[in-house]
Amino acid sequence: MDESKVKSTLSAHAIPDGFIKVTDKPIQGLSSEQKALLNRKGNVLFNEGKYDAACRIFVTTGYSDGLARIGDLYMKQNRALTALKYYLLANNKGKCEAVYEKLANVISITMK
Repeated sequence: MDESKVKSTLSAHAIPDGFIKVTDKPIQGLSSEQKALLNRKGNVLFNEGKYDAACRIFVTTGYSDGLARIGDLYMKQNRALTALKYYLLANNKGKCEAVYEKLANVISITMK
């Protein structure tokens, strides 16, 4: 599948401000080839440090490994709730549990 076909499919889902989508659910109707092409592009962007662009692609395709890496970035920035969002989107139960435990500890400390 060439990149122009992927772009035309995505343009049908674009909104005026340039974002690919406005929800956290993957776009339905993308073929495996389209998802693979987009995920490769997202990985390149991620490795270049263009995390916002990579994140939009990973959310668009539902790429769980990419979403978990975005969550890991937020955890390193001590932004556990934002990280939890991406771990949930990635269906990564292990990383979600670690965030739940961290949040429970914070709540426990504040309740004393």
